[in-house]
Amino acid sequence: MLLDTASLYFRAFFGVPDTMKAADGTPTNAIRGLLDFIARLTENHRPTHLVACWDDNWRPSWRVALIPSYKAQRVEFVSAKGEQVEDVPDRLEVQVPYIRACLEAIGIPVVGAPDHEADDVIGTLSHQATMPVDIVTGDRDLFQLIDDSRGIRIIYTAARGVGRAEVYDEKALLAKYEVPANRYADFATLRGDASDGLPGVKGVGEKTAASLVTAYGDLDAIRAAAADPSTPMAPGVKKKILASADYLDVAPKVVAVAKDAPVGTYDATIPHTIKDPERWLDLVELLELGSSAQRVMSALDLGPKA
Repeated sequence: MLLDTASLYFRAFFGVPDTMKAADGTPTNAIRGLLDFIARLTENHRPTHLVACWDDNWRPSWRVALIPSYKAQRVEFVSAKGEQVEDVPDRLEVQVPYIRACLEAIGIPVVGAPDHEADDVIGTLSHQATMPVDIVTGDRDLFQLIDDSRGIRIIYTAARGVGRAEVYDEKALLAKYEVPANRYADFATLRGDASDGLPGVKGVGEKTAASLVTAYGDLDAIRAAAADPSTPMAPGVKKKILASADYLDVAPKVVAVAKDAPVGTYDATIPHTIKDPERWLDLVELLELGSSAQRVMSALDLGPKA
């Protein structure tokens, strides 16, 4: 099981009451919510291995170099060192280091890669996997990784939350978007995504993008059909695709989830004992994690150590 960790802790932050806080006033709703999510996911799906995938860089330089608008609307400010700082609520930002500390103390590996997003870590680990993979995310970009032949599924939290998450395999994806998983990235490139600063092909929405993929196949074939006067593609659609040539030259690399990120080595086996019990007990006491700590320990079968 691969966790899109930021997707989950953002959901926890906005979904769990912000009245939850430690005695010193530190907010804990995202921390407790994420621990509760992990407990529920492990109870429901019983993974043998678990990885918390991390954004070492939420806006990789190589993606921005290709499409400068990529996630530009999420930049709060640029630091004196030239680092682009994401716009994150203050009450969540203070919790993120504690989230990582809790995961590491328990023994759940936190895996990132330099100048890559968690999506790329997930893509790389899925590509390397020698067992079925469940990817937990609220990000539809990861639908491109679905592969029935390798048992790669998406546990999609955006619509119904973690407790009633939708499970997407190839059949479910086809029913939802009318495109096969191996063409989802082409479909997404055409459609674009305003939340990620990807303009898409102007005037081509979800339905048109799906029909183009169905009729012609991959993006190269669609562009070739648009340039060929003899194809039955509507003239207006041809014009829109041809007018977006500069975008279509670079967007596929931006949209595609990397499968070769430098993720390093780690042990993803579900821990059977707390990795750092002293640190874990300190965090549980400091943050007053209470029932959330007990639940995640019970779900992971770590025993009554808190």
